[in-house]
Amino acid sequence: MNQIRLVIVDDHPVVRDGLRGMLESQPDFEIVGEASDGSAAVRLAESLVPDIVLMDLRMPVMDGVTALREIKTHNPQVQVLVLTTYDSDADILPAIEAGASGYLLKDSSRGELFAGIRAAARGETVLAPAVAARLVGRMRAPGEEQLSSREVEVLQLVAEGESNSEIASHLHISQATVKSHLVHIFGKLGVSDRTAAVTAALRRGILRLGQ
Repeated sequence: MNQIRLVIVDDHPVVRDGLRGMLESQPDFEIVGEASDGSAAVRLAESLVPDIVLMDLRMPVMDGVTALREIKTHNPQVQVLVLTTYDSDADILPAIEAGASGYLLKDSSRGELFAGIRAAARGETVLAPAVAARLVGRMRAPGEEQLSSREVEVLQLVAEGESNSEIASHLHISQATVKSHLVHIFGKLGVSDRTAAVTAALRRGILRLGQ
């Protein structure tokens, strides 16, 4: 039986312990490392070159998507399977675009998780049903999906003339996060710049003058 070598990445020790106990019950799974943030995950992927990295998304030091992108850049043979509680477009799309082999939710059953890991190890794409439904809906109605509440906040501040650094300070987020929100806003509205985004949002009633 071929062993699937795994690294678990999650900032919650209880979650890591639970996953380790669950996964070690399977004879073909071998846990070779654990990390509590994305930066440590990148270092482990480099030194251990596991078959699968189980990656949470929202972590300190370095978030999961950034870590995912770094791992795939330096060790493209390592499969990264996202395991998170978040199923919004703002979480799913960046992870898939960064090269995730799949996207599972933490409410998945043991059987779904085991099957997902084995499928990812074979090079297959693995998506939780809720995630697959979101992606299908996005493909069916391009340019018409709703902006998240945070994206509307960002766009409102753009409309008020704030720069990326001012928006970051206003919302207590990083400038990189502001840029990421803008990329998703542009994609959802089918535009390529800030002015066009504001114009499109006003036209669709997402923003209102004097709001």
